[in-house]
Parts: sequence; structure tokens; C-alpha cells
Amino acid sequence: MNQKAILVGVKLSHQDNYEYMMEELENLAAACDVEVVGQITQKLSRVNPSSYIGNGKIQETLALLEQNDGNMVIFNDELSPTQIRNLEGALKCKVIDRTILILDIFAQRAKTREAQLQVEIAHLQYMLPRLIGLRESLGRQSGGVGTKNRGAGEKKLELDRRKIEEKITVLNKELEILVAQRQNQRKQRKKKEIPVVSLVGYTNAGKSTMMNALLELFMPSTDKKVFEKDMLFATLETSVRNIKLPDNKSFLLTDTVGFVSKLPHHLIKAFRSTLEEVAEADLLIHVIDYSNPQYKQHIEVTKNTLKEIGIGDIPTIYAYNKVDLMDIEIPIVQKDCVYLSAKQKIGMHELIQMICDQIFQDYIQCTLLIPYSHGELVSYFNENAHVLSIDYEDDGTKLTVECKNSDFKKCQAYVIQE
Repeated sequence: MNQKAILVGVKLSHQDNYEYMMEELENLAAACDVEVVGQITQKLSRVNPSSYIGNGKIQETLALLEQNDGNMVIFNDELSPTQIRNLEGALKCKVIDRTILILDIFAQRAKTREAQLQVEIAHLQYMLPRLIGLRESLGRQSGGVGTKNRGAGEKKLELDRRKIEEKITVLNKELEILVAQRQNQRKQRKKKEIPVVSLVGYTNAGKSTMMNALLELFMPSTDKKVFEKDMLFATLETSVRNIKLPDNKSFLLTDTVGFVSKLPHHLIKAFRSTLEEVAEADLLIHVIDYSNPQYKQHIEVTKNTLKEIGIGDIPTIYAYNKVDLMDIEIPIVQKDCVYLSAKQKIGMHELIQMICDQIFQDYIQCTLLIPYSHGELVSYFNENAHVLSIDYEDDGTKLTVECKNSDFKKCQAYVIQE
């Protein structure tokens, strides 16, 4: 069925980014293969509590639906159960809001079992207060045989609610098992003392492109590239890749789900376990689409979403991406900001240098004299440290290395002063 929709929004008196929010709503609709055939705006001091917009605007919407053969109306804010019921009754067509649109995109894009569970839980939590009791739904159910877990005289609406609550409980239990596995993986990584760098930012800012650019530069033989596409929410799964640098230093790079304005609270809650990867990072790379006129708004949305999940004190590098689309010479490095192009791979070396300056501060340069009987230590440093020079003395192998502080402490017995 060809879906044709009218977009409806309320511009509140204090709202200065309304036009952009409606443009983004149109992009979200396009991501769901919905054709937008019209738009209605009403200026109000507050949203109408019973029908979101006034009666006059409802009549305008009806006329626009008829004129364009529309079969759906999408509202820019999350609607209450009462508003949905009243609007469906008045407009005689499918009524959805911004939240359900984002949930639908997430449902289409979710590939891993963890992402699918998170989206389904968020969807059910959204539906729970919105079970509208139609006449047949309110009909009494009979008690007796074959009605286990169904109290005699319980209304169908209450039964539907019970079923959804039970489903949420079952899904949460399954999700907990996957979350525990992820936590174990994080514990293992912590034991190995490998720093973690997380890519965060607004949806479609180029996080996955940046991850692939870094993989291509430093791990050209790898087949572990992540999916990238110029569309909203191309990435829902958290991807973790090990980036090994030429000087044997390595770090884990994680790519996470992008954020968007008015990201549904249910989704943030459901994706909390995925976003915990970000909470445990040593450094954040905040990727910003500099070519987007609303990039400052995107920065604020990302910062507020991170704050909402309890992330606020992790060191951050601001990577202004897609600068190749502007008339600016790149790369440019300024304090904690770098202007680059992940797609053109311009500024990647500058970004890596900034990452190294942040996460490898505990590296120590020292000279070791390792007896020939402990050749395994020489092999270890060759693989896990930056060997600056190597000499073979009478009583052992003399290495000048740049290594982790923890490795330096373990091998202090072999350290020599020069």
C-alpha cells in the first residue's frame, strides 16, 4: 500500500527550531518509505490537550488529506492516548506521532537479537498506556476452564495490558542475558588494559564512515568494516573494532547508535545497555556533520542525551566531519577540535594523533636489559610496545621502549639507567 502522509506540527511561542524539526520529521517519514504530500502548522502557546491542534486545523487537515489522497497523518510530538483516540475519530485515518515513527525505523534497522529486543521492549512500553478500549474491547470475558491467568469478569482491555506486561517481562529477561554477556566482554577488555574510544553523535553525522576510514588506514587487510549509508539510523548495533597503530599501541573503537531530537524516552531506556559501552569509554569522539546548517543544535541534542544516560565527565574530542562539502581547507586542528572529512580520509592522521595524546599518557620510555634466558619478554615488547632501539649485549638484549606503565612496573628489575 502506497503510504501518503500529511505532517502536522504545533509551533510553540518559545520554539525557534520548529522549521528544522518539521524538516527532520519529513526525513524520518522518508526513512519509513512514507511519501509526504502536505504539511499543516498551528501557532499556539501550548498544545491542545484533547486533540493536539484546534478544530479549525483538524478540518484543514481533512481537506488536505482528501485533496492529496492521503491515508495517514504524522504529528511532530508524542501524542497522548486521548489525543490519538480523538484525532483518529475526527480524521478517519491512521494517526501516528514522531515517537512511533522513530520506533518503526529502529524496528526496520535492528539486525542483532539485542537490538531487536531493545526496540520491541520500547515499542511495547509505548503501546501500554495507549490501548484504547473500543466497545468490543470492554466486553466482559467469561471465567472458568481454559482461562488460566484470566480473572472472571476481567475486561479485555485489562487482559491486553496484562499480556503486554508479561511480554515485556519475558523480553527483559532475555535481554538481561545478552547484557550480562556484554558486561563480561567489557570486563575481559578492562583486564587487558586496552583503552576504549567511543564514537558518539547525531544520526547520519558519519560515525560509521569514520570507523571504516580508520580501519582502512591502520588495518587495511581487515574485513571487519561496519555498515555505512547516508540515511538516518543506519547503525543500531554497537560495533567494537581493535585499531592497532604502527608503533604497536592499540585501542578499541566503538560505534554506537546515533541520536536525534526528541529521541523517545522508551528508546533511551531500552538502549541503555548498548549505550553503557559509551559510559565505560576512556575517550569520546563527538562526530558532528559540519555541513548541516543545524549542527549546533545537533551538538546540544547529543550532549543532553549523554547527560540523560549519566555520561558527562569523559574527555571528548570534537570531530567536525563532512567539511569537504564546505569551502574550507582541511585538516584544521584547534585544541580539542579537528575539522576533517572521513569519506575523503582527510584529517584522519590528525585525529589519531589527538586520540593518542589523550589515551596513551601513561606510556613510559625506558631502557631494559633482558637476559637471553627471558627471550619471551623481548617477544612481548616487540608485539605490545614501541621498540625504539634494540642492541645485543654480552649479558642480554638491550631494548629502548615506549611501553605501558603497568608493563614498566612488571619489568622494573630489568630497567637500566643510562
